[in-house]
Amino acid sequence: MTQAIDWLTEHGDVLYSFALRRLRDPHLAEEAVQNTLLAAIENPAGYGGESSPRTWLIGILKFKIIDLFRAQQKTAPLDMEQCLDHTTVSEDDLFDQSGHWAVPPVEWVDPARLLDSKQIRQQIDACLARLPRRMAQIFWLRELNDEPAEQVCAQLGISSANLYQLLYRARQGLRLCLSEGGRHADLS
Repeated sequence: MTQAIDWLTEHGDVLYSFALRRLRDPHLAEEAVQNTLLAAIENPAGYGGESSPRTWLIGILKFKIIDLFRAQQKTAPLDMEQCLDHTTVSEDDLFDQSGHWAVPPVEWVDPARLLDSKQIRQQIDACLARLPRRMAQIFWLRELNDEPAEQVCAQLGISSANLYQLLYRARQGLRLCLSEGGRHADLS
């Protein structure tokens, strides 16, 4: 039991922050962290010392977050109208009559450096928060957590066509959001 208290003291804030960015709900984030610590207490032999305790706990937390996504899928069906309202973009919105960008994307000099910067991570988190919750969850699982598409479909009970359609809409919404934020934020 004292091990769990030590883990909570040392890693609780990081675990909570990690969960909150993905779940966007303080209560669900707390639940995920609690479930993570319970799983770690129930199987302390699962920690083989090959990584840091924080890395091990975050690994457990990722699976607990996926479990919460699954539970939400069963209780709340995807509202396609909400997804369409927020992220549908027509070609007329993106391109002018000559086929050029209506609003050119912001050019980033060094994407690797920007991705490492705290500002761009905050901008991505803010843009993900503007997506419908379900779409953001699917994007996080597939693109940020690098889950195979087949596994995401199986975990969430959706077809691959639905997955790719939602990922496309999420990318479009993120692209527009990041383009807007990129012009007004100092990313250097």
